[in-house]
Amino acid sequence: MSRYKQASHVFWRCQYHIVWTPKYRFRILRNNVGKEVYRCIQVYCAQLGCEVVELSVQSDHVHLIVKVPPKL
Repeated sequence: MSRYKQASHVFWRCQYHIVWTPKYRFRILRNNVGKEVYRCIQVYCAQLGCEVVELSVQSDHVHLIVKVPPKL
């Protein structure tokens, strides 16, 4: 399998590493809040047509690696 994706006349590989933290890095992403953040990220990426490569929700930050199509 190729690392690149193909559209009608373009080969692309737009991959981003996003780290998101709450203000003052408060540990609020626990239990149900963390699960809801995880679910919301998955749903929103599916709506946009993005592919979540890796997603990790910690108690004080979120790591997200996502492949974004060039039309976005």
